[in-house]
Amino acid sequence: MKHIVTVQAVVTADEFDREPTFAELDAINLELPVIQAEINLLDAQIIAIDRIPTELDARRIRRAHRRVLAARRTLANTAATQVPGVGA
Repeated sequence: MKHIVTVQAVVTADEFDREPTFAELDAINLELPVIQAEINLLDAQIIAIDRIPTELDARRIRRAHRRVLAARRTLANTAATQVPGVGA
């Protein structure tokens, strides 16, 4: 007769059960302006979602969308200059 026992799990940290590394924190800080601009755009869209958008709402959404595009452009230019061998 064989005894069936459970195999104990390895007691190491899972990939998802750890703190972010310094490189990951730096990447988040680099992307933070884009994240904030996208949140502002989402806020402007939410304000206008349950009613007919006024001219002020439309202007707020356009302005927020331009800020998202500018932040993405800045991030792309910054990332291109920080990667060795990429960019001019």
